[in-house]
Amino acid sequence: MKKITLIICCTFLCAFGTFAKGGEDSAVKEMIRQEKLIDSVENALKWETNSVTIANGIAKINLSKGFKFLNAEQSKYILHDLWGNPPKPDVLGMIFPASGGPYADSSFAFIVTYEEEGFVKDDDADKINYDDMLAEMKKGEADVNKERAKSGYEPIYVIGWAAKPYYDKNNKVLHWAKEFKFGTADYNTLNYEVRVLGRKGVLSLNAVATMAELPLVKASIDDVLKMPGFTEGNKYSDFNSSTDKVAEYGIGALVAGGILAKTGAFAVIGKFLLAGWKFIAIGAVAAFGAVKRFITGSRKEEDAV
Repeated sequence: MKKITLIICCTFLCAFGTFAKGGEDSAVKEMIRQEKLIDSVENALKWETNSVTIANGIAKINLSKGFKFLNAEQSKYILHDLWGNPPKPDVLGMIFPASGGPYADSSFAFIVTYEEEGFVKDDDADKINYDDMLAEMKKGEADVNKERAKSGYEPIYVIGWAAKPYYDKNNKVLHWAKEFKFGTADYNTLNYEVRVLGRKGVLSLNAVATMAELPLVKASIDDVLKMPGFTEGNKYSDFNSSTDKVAEYGIGALVAGGILAKTGAFAVIGKFLLAGWKFIAIGAVAAFGAVKRFITGSRKEEDAV
């Protein structure tokens, strides 16, 4: 568990410092401090189960057995204060496996967000060649990574589909997974994304983990896909062509780059993705560097909520 790993690391570092300085043994004190910090965070979290309404009543999460939910306030605390991501006011919550948590090892979390950009038409769903789309994403990598290097960022490479995009036309649910590589990291990054289409926008869930967690995510994905949905009056079938706004993009653009696809420039979308940004759990956007902190277990030592 990350909790145990963190304590061991702290103990080792403090023990080394104590040995070098010949001072009192602060290793045990530091270990206790770290353990108390982690316990205080875990004990303060208020988990929800069963059904949770989000987005001011527009959507809901019907949690399957074996999953739990954290509300927006607690999720923002975890993402920003504990995991070091930039503040994201649009985060609506996080879905964890029942055994998971902010310090759990070999786990994952789906971050939930909602974008009200209009009714997304799905008539292009059967016409998309996702292999060609992937090739387009890779085309601009060299140029984009040169710009990243100028700004002091490591390169990012799209390795391929970890799970090829699939659109369930009956339930209006789109999901896919990409495999990325950060610089010379000895592991690859998994980004598993889910989009649920509604009358006025898109509900998004996004899980970020290492590729080692792919079997774990895949084993849970069928349950995850059933959980998010829209309330009566806000469903895809409730669309009113006379009054409702239509989004400027379709299914393919959601996979290629989401909201930015409304510019109509695929190259721009690709550069946006490769330049270091991504959609995190239902439409939320976070820096790739911050995502990497999540994967490597880096945490800020802030006071517990």
